[in-house]
Amino acid sequence: MNLRRFTSQFSAYSAGGAASGPTAVSGVKPDPQAYHPAGVGRALRRLALAVGVLVGATSAQAQWETVTYHLKGGWNAIYLHGEADYASLETIFPESSNVISVWRWNPNPNPIQIGTSSVLPTTGTPEWQVWTRAEGDSDSLDSLPGQSAYLVECSGSAGDSSTVTITQRVLPPRYSWVRNGANLLGFPSRLSGNYPLFSTYFATFPVATASNSKIYKYDGGPLGPGNPIQVFSPSSERLDRTKAYWFEAPVVGNFYAPLEVTPSRLDGLHYGRTGSLITVRVRNRTASALNLTVSPVTSAAAPVGEEAIAAPVPLTFREFDTGSSAYVFNAVSGDIPVTIGPQSAVELSFGVDRSQIVGSTDSLYASLLRFTDGGNLMDVTLPVSARVSSMAGLWVGEALVSEVQSHVPGAEGTGTGRDFPLRLIVHVADDGTARLLSQVFIGTLTSNPNAVGLATVEGALLASDKANAQRLSVAHLPPDTVADDVVGSGSVAIGQTLTRTITIGFNAPTNPYVHTYHPDHDNRNARFDAMLPAGEESPTITRAMSFAFTASPPEGTSPQGWGSSVIGGDYTETLSGLRRAKMSDGTSTTSITVSGTFILRRVSELGSITTTAAP
Repeated sequence: MNLRRFTSQFSAYSAGGAASGPTAVSGVKPDPQAYHPAGVGRALRRLALAVGVLVGATSAQAQWETVTYHLKGGWNAIYLHGEADYASLETIFPESSNVISVWRWNPNPNPIQIGTSSVLPTTGTPEWQVWTRAEGDSDSLDSLPGQSAYLVECSGSAGDSSTVTITQRVLPPRYSWVRNGANLLGFPSRLSGNYPLFSTYFATFPVATASNSKIYKYDGGPLGPGNPIQVFSPSSERLDRTKAYWFEAPVVGNFYAPLEVTPSRLDGLHYGRTGSLITVRVRNRTASALNLTVSPVTSAAAPVGEEAIAAPVPLTFREFDTGSSAYVFNAVSGDIPVTIGPQSAVELSFGVDRSQIVGSTDSLYASLLRFTDGGNLMDVTLPVSARVSSMAGLWVGEALVSEVQSHVPGAEGTGTGRDFPLRLIVHVADDGTARLLSQVFIGTLTSNPNAVGLATVEGALLASDKANAQRLSVAHLPPDTVADDVVGSGSVAIGQTLTRTITIGFNAPTNPYVHTYHPDHDNRNARFDAMLPAGEESPTITRAMSFAFTASPPEGTSPQGWGSSVIGGDYTETLSGLRRAKMSDGTSTTSITVSGTFILRRVSELGSITTTAAP
């Protein structure tokens, strides 16, 4: 029994009246579809897993395209490259569309060779899900998943034509061919009406069109000898990307186009709130060099009830700059030409300009990235998205002091022989409160529900799990430095300046002039029976620290992730109390100003932190 006979059989199903339906055939279901700084260690990995906030993690997003399908009266086969599960089928196929029923093909894990067996087309068979206009109890299809083939039954005869427009959430292509079974598939051929020939499109996958293989298409009208009809001449039949075709080919594979477009994130170029770089690998399966064109495309408007798109994603593309002999990231403002050698592959790296992703936290930026070849064979579109980042979380980095003010007569100047690093830890709460920390603990907290979190004191950690905790510290700040003890202003955000003043008391144990056992530095009188006032033996020291966050990274720093997973800018610190100078009115202290740059990298997006020990 051939495929025509196989698919022409039908049986009645209870859906408010008798109707004809496609015959079931078995196949195989397609396969289903961290950042942390070096040295932070095991606890940060546990933290990321516990709260689900690894840098680059994304929430739901959608990029949309609108596709028009041309239908005839009777039975048609269409293919959805994207997903349309946002609305009911009654909404997608209004009565004006003349659609009577929709059948989704579900390949079965136990394939049966076409022509060896017949399966009655009842709605209970696992190979088909069905929706009917009458909404009977037998309906099993309530949405339109993507990368799927559908049979669509319309009222009227093969001479009657109509169209239906379906807005779809774009998905990267992914295919699975079933050996010894039926494959009802569609392909991302060129968008224009001048579709490529079957023989040309499948030149690198010839088994699909070989003489021992069979291809069938639906051309309207009732199921029978004339529908579906066999494609006898692949060299003269064109491959319509909106249609689905039956293939009977003894093969297993994942072919979908002469060029394979594979992003490093299988679901597309989704940068989330903090992602910065995604690579797309393009493989040329043909024996000739091909010219590839990569183009940014604006997303269609989101359907009613779906999240609105604020703007297209400001993508950047990694290119080699011959002038500087270095790789740079340039804004993607138009077509990007790429030449791929025969049977070879290239990797294309795309970043995102975070300085242009502004607005309310988590606002969605979305667009598309289109890949077309010079031979007008294929047209593959990848979804692209990013979200407005929040500064909330734990940031770890350092300031590099490169300028130090000198008060030595005859040796004025600020330049240093080399940069001096100062480690920094900053936590930004969900409400924007910024804490400059001398230490932070990452581990299981004593408070319910004993989740992995952040704390500034060891007493907030669960005693039984301290062995798995991690401590990060800053040696140049007084112990237990937190925002509540530090005077300052400003916030952590691009274009803002955060100031914090650290005061080290004249008798503080961390004051460099204090020494418990040295009589000249113990702040006691000669008889050791009274304390001396500030400045007699040791001064009070203040450190006025300023962090100016810039839209562009310091020179020599990669721009990738800047403004989301990496922030920084200009660092300035004025120290008072370290040096005495004779003034006209007596002794006084003069200040010393140091400056340089600073960079902070996000370790966690947790906006909460515990600052007190458990009772």
